[in-house]
Amino acid sequence: MIMYKKITGLCLSVLFVTTAHAASSSELERIVTAQGQLLTQYQQQISDLQREVDELRGQLQENTYQLGQTIERQKMILQQLSDTPTKPATTSTSTSTASSDSNTLVGWSPSGNDKTDYNFIIKFVLEGKQTREAITAFQAFVKQYPKSSYQANANYWLGQLNYGQKKLSDASFYFATVVKSYPNSSKASESLYKIGLILADQGEKEKAKAVLQQVISQYPKDTNIVKQAQQKLTELQ
Repeated sequence: MIMYKKITGLCLSVLFVTTAHAASSSELERIVTAQGQLLTQYQQQISDLQREVDELRGQLQENTYQLGQTIERQKMILQQLSDTPTKPATTSTSTSTASSDSNTLVGWSPSGNDKTDYNFIIKFVLEGKQTREAITAFQAFVKQYPKSSYQANANYWLGQLNYGQKKLSDASFYFATVVKSYPNSSKASESLYKIGLILADQGEKEKAKAVLQQVISQYPKDTNIVKQAQQKLTELQ
């Protein structure tokens, strides 16, 4: 009988320890799961913040580019209205600029550093200078750095530059490259929007409307582009 009580007591002790251990393991699993969920949330927040930063950076570049274009047009108008000849001074400045490798895209070739090369080319684009040379340079860039994180931006600017040169087919090709190959890029929504504009320019009204509707449904968080797409749709009605 005493032996029975001892065995019973021992079994109860083991059961208690096992139950406590199971409870402890269950609690530990809950803690690990909660920490994993929290880490996932932090990672998502970081990704969202990075995307917002990319979008803001892209919008800043676009605004700077548009401002540069406006300034260049104003300069041309003022020059036409002015009676004072300015060509000799301009020629002298151009000659001086072209003589420095750091101030021209003429004869430019990749250095082997994608960030350095992108920043060098974009400087001329944002200043509205050497547009044809910038197109050639960015074409060399996308070929030289196929895995660069700047691929989406480079193709976007090739689209923009060709669009500004009225080369609609070339512009459409580069914008489509951004949309197809880099759908999560900060430039994707605007590239799709520009494809819609090009189709409208080419008289493809129904196709343009379909693309603009796609912009609205596919990129609802990009409120600026959505607003522009909605306005263009109204114009096409």
